[in-house]
Amino acid sequence: MHDFGRREPERREHRGDGHNAVLVAHHIGGTEAHVLMALKMGLRAEKFGRVHRLPPARLAAAVDGLRARGLVNAAGDFTDAGRDLRERIETVTDELAAPAYEVLSADELDELITGLDPITAALTS
Repeated sequence: MHDFGRREPERREHRGDGHNAVLVAHHIGGTEAHVLMALKMGLRAEKFGRVHRLPPARLAAAVDGLRARGLVNAAGDFTDAGRDLRERIETVTDELAAPAYEVLSADELDELITGLDPITAALTS
């Protein structure tokens, strides 16, 4: 299976619906998802661009909820369970996205990616 979305963040967007479904299935809300992303990137939640402007009480509640579930430790870092859950979410998301690409040959997939690169560059610059 191709590892879509793990190479470059901008190539992840096609996984959105599947990713949201997996997050919901694991009882991870939007703010919690952003906290987990921040931790994956090695950032403190308070410093992560997507959530740092939230009211401190809301962000603290999300981190506290993750801590209560054993996903984040007292220092605000991933626990082993948190790391495992994050990886499971990514794996299942990739599995849900794969069928759309499995019908393409390797050459067709390369052509698709090459064709999308200029659009991606324009949208991310």
